[in-house]
Amino acid sequence: MTRQSLRASLHDATQVLKDAAVPSPAVDAELIAAHVLGVQRTRLGLTPFFSDGQAEDFDTLIARRAKREPLQYITGVAAMGEIDVAVGPGVFIPRPETELLLGWALASLEACGAHPPLVMDLCSGTGALALAIAHARPDADVHAIEIDPAALEWLQRNRQLREAAGDSTITVYRGDVTDLSLLSEFTGAIDVIVANPPYVPSAANVTAEVADFEPPAAVFAGQDGLDVIRPMVANVARLLRSGGAVGIEHDDSNGAGVCAILEGHGGFSDVVEHCDLAGKPRFVTANRI
Repeated sequence: MTRQSLRASLHDATQVLKDAAVPSPAVDAELIAAHVLGVQRTRLGLTPFFSDGQAEDFDTLIARRAKREPLQYITGVAAMGEIDVAVGPGVFIPRPETELLLGWALASLEACGAHPPLVMDLCSGTGALALAIAHARPDADVHAIEIDPAALEWLQRNRQLREAAGDSTITVYRGDVTDLSLLSEFTGAIDVIVANPPYVPSAANVTAEVADFEPPAAVFAGQDGLDVIRPMVANVARLLRSGGAVGIEHDDSNGAGVCAILEGHGGFSDVVEHCDLAGKPRFVTANRI
């Protein structure tokens, strides 16, 4: 059995990632090491050596990250609220900023008073939002809609993983969130809708991770980034019950644009912009009149 110093490996890997212009190279190197060792990052200090083929595996994964493959595709997981979801090629990676939309949704469910509350996640992707809501609110009846077949496979996989972990079952549909015939049986019935649709303007500068690896259809939405949100709002209005609430994540250039769409529809009140922790516009909420 050969052993290689973890500290030396991390030093070399950090330099490799720094040379490749990877953001947070030291953090990424540590997270990849923790993944290879099967430990939490905070416990790396208790594991001074790689053993067996771990050093080789580590070097292979660092080389992938140096090519700007997303860290989450390499480790296979992304966090949302109190859960992790499986991710990989073909599906949009949940972002930490979306935790704020999750927090808003849970607060809205506390206030709505319905038993069980009906929740719908539009453009669900991995299912991160829907599954995190179901984990936090096992009494909720949660429905997730996704159109892309590859993303739908990840969504179904994550649904099964969360069920195996003991969480409430969510209902998954393949559907187009801009199709006005979508789930007509729920017209006027939904208490809370969350949506993290494609919203990046087509000409926007994005990182190599996004440009080269994440599915474009899950990222970009036309010249102004509103090609999905604009027609989706009619469905949101149709599906929400009177007094129901919606939260829509958007590009940081489009807070005012999403507000204008909701206000222009005429079916919403209390339209509010919400910023992320960096002070950038991140999502808009509204109530159904």
